[in-house]
Amino acid sequence: MISGKKIVLTGANSGIGFETLKLLAQGNNKILAVDLKTDRLTTLDQSKVIPMQCDVGSAEGVDRIFEVAKEKLGTIDIFYANAGFPYYEEYNYSNWDRIDRLITVNTVSPLYAYGKYVGFLRGRDGQFALTISAMGQMALPGYAVYTASKFAMQGFQQAIRLEMPKNMTLTCLYPVATDTNFFNVANEREFKRPFPVQKATVVAKAMVKGLERKKKYVYPYKMFVAAKGLFAICPPARRLFWNMELAKFKSFKKN
Repeated sequence: MISGKKIVLTGANSGIGFETLKLLAQGNNKILAVDLKTDRLTTLDQSKVIPMQCDVGSAEGVDRIFEVAKEKLGTIDIFYANAGFPYYEEYNYSNWDRIDRLITVNTVSPLYAYGKYVGFLRGRDGQFALTISAMGQMALPGYAVYTASKFAMQGFQQAIRLEMPKNMTLTCLYPVATDTNFFNVANEREFKRPFPVQKATVVAKAMVKGLERKKKYVYPYKMFVAAKGLFAICPPARRLFWNMELAKFKSFKKN
């Protein structure tokens, strides 16, 4: 169990973030829990959880997180950039603001937060964590813009490991589809979820364990690692999987 840590967690009010927050609150931790909404955050032990309503999709929002963390926590042992959202759609439009909003929240914000965190630590030990996604390693139809944001994060984590200071560690989470509000946000119309689907509690437990052990990579669904190996040596198997997901996407478009 993680205990005695000062933690910042974004995207904390729902899904993987909220389940992770509940586990972290079991230890003797102090957690600045950040989200656009804070209604669920106020139901937890306020001696451990400090709700903060904030939009991480701007430099001002992220700057404010560090200001409040310094005031309320003093330091940050773990900064977990978990906030993010998807679109499920056919990408056949030109809408700069729509694309910019997703890329800013999913990609620019955590990159900016990492740089802020390095400066904030001033050589002290710290752990930075990211929720990337299995789609950061393999694209799916219907998620073109979301996948682009996560492929960018995959490239970032790979590069930053080569240059990050010795006082820093980096933990990256790669969940498959997770049974959360994620899919309700992706499109107002109902659609079939990708295969497979995990529970948020399972993902959160894996991530907390990964944070505790300072693992580089956390794969809550172990078969994903095996599937990647299979797809690499047997491309027809990957095509079969893609065709299955493409059939769902075509059905969504038709309806």
